[in-house]
Amino acid sequence: MTAKNKGLKNECQLITYPDSLGKNIQEMHYVMKRYFSSALGGVHILPFYPSSADRGFSPLRYDIVDETFGTWEDVQMVGEDFDLVVDFMLNHISRKSKFFQDFLEKGDKSEFADMFIRFKKLAENEEVSEEDLAKVYTRKPRPPYLEIEFPDATKEKIWCTFDYEQIDLDIKSPLARDIIRGFLIYMARRKTKLIRLDAFAYVTKKLGTNCFFLEPEIWEILNWVKDFLEPFDVQILPEVHEHYSYQLKIAEHGFYAYDFALPMLVLQALYDGQSHNLKNWLKICPYNQVTTLDTHDGIGVVDVIDLMTPEEIDRTKENLFTKGANVKKRYNTPDYNNLDIYQLNCTYYSALGDNDQSYLLARAIQFFTPGIPQVYYVGLLAGKNDIENLEKTKVGRNINRHNYTLDEIDQEVKRPVVQKLIKLMEFRNSHSAFNGKHNVQDSSENTLIITWQNPQENTEVKLEANLESKEFTVYSHNINTGNWEIINLHNN
Repeated sequence: MTAKNKGLKNECQLITYPDSLGKNIQEMHYVMKRYFSSALGGVHILPFYPSSADRGFSPLRYDIVDETFGTWEDVQMVGEDFDLVVDFMLNHISRKSKFFQDFLEKGDKSEFADMFIRFKKLAENEEVSEEDLAKVYTRKPRPPYLEIEFPDATKEKIWCTFDYEQIDLDIKSPLARDIIRGFLIYMARRKTKLIRLDAFAYVTKKLGTNCFFLEPEIWEILNWVKDFLEPFDVQILPEVHEHYSYQLKIAEHGFYAYDFALPMLVLQALYDGQSHNLKNWLKICPYNQVTTLDTHDGIGVVDVIDLMTPEEIDRTKENLFTKGANVKKRYNTPDYNNLDIYQLNCTYYSALGDNDQSYLLARAIQFFTPGIPQVYYVGLLAGKNDIENLEKTKVGRNINRHNYTLDEIDQEVKRPVVQKLIKLMEFRNSHSAFNGKHNVQDSSENTLIITWQNPQENTEVKLEANLESKEFTVYSHNINTGNWEIINLHNN
């Protein structure tokens, strides 16, 4: 079973913060239309709602836009020109939201008291055993709860998986579901094509388990969301960083999945000049997926377990530090607020040594991989590691979160590597063969040959790459005439 493309274009999408390509959504819209109108079919605008932490991922509400970035009208205008992807945090809401603040002030008398996972809901004595808490899957080195104090000095523990500013919602609560449904319908009615469900796998809670992607509960929740978004032709993109088998399950259930395995697989192929792991994945990965090489988070490691051996994973990580440009091991330690051992902090361009040829080959591989390609804004401009921002903030992920001014963008787009990337994206967006079927041909270990063929249009495209020399050629073939054409990425 595959997800239906109800108006969602099979074209490259941008991932960006609302203030990273220019200072707000209006300037971002200008940049997209001015420089990338044919290279981009859609845009995933990272959270633009009022938020108390985590650069937007601790939302207070969803029915207004942070005034720093603009208004919902600005967002909708972007949606007029590009497929619009937005975020919803199904697992949690801000500690400073009106819902939690009212509960904090009034306790049991609050109309929102049932929205949250209070330990008194989970255990008669309001105490959850250390054994049960130790089983919970978290990415933080602490128990998944927060102890709060009410005005009368009584204290209570509530579920809190991530940052203390991000309070978990009780998905079993009718009130929580009603509020979630209202926000999602509001968003669906505003030119949205795809809603990414951030951290959705953590929403299932059951004592005695790891509280992560529990089945069948997770499918009931996803289908519940699907039911009231489907009338608006809005698709769902569940976000989960874990073993690749989760993505296969998501795709099999008819939802879009994320290809978070591709970034490490491509790095390993280009570092080692070896194609076997990448070829294996390209043969089994789903069509209804969104592909990435870079995102606002780090380069995922846990996603390639069993697609790469432990030795290959360790070697690829070491190669990132030795072959990457200006990336150090210490940037991936608690000294730089990196408490997540599953991700590596680096721009993808710098991971490949700031080498134009290697980077363009990596993007060519991504664009020939089944799925809708997403390109992070730093990657769109072939951005180098932002060491100044990293050292200033001591936050590891900020190495890949440079905010570009309009003047900077005007200069960056003139670089040959960016011009060639734009041409590659335009080719990916415009060629009908990518709406057909792909094939990974048998070839030597240091080569990669991927074809796409669309019999209905009598078109075919091919990528031939040498993973050692990093030389590659993109071909277009008209089956009727038999003519093969080499795609020129140069400006002439």
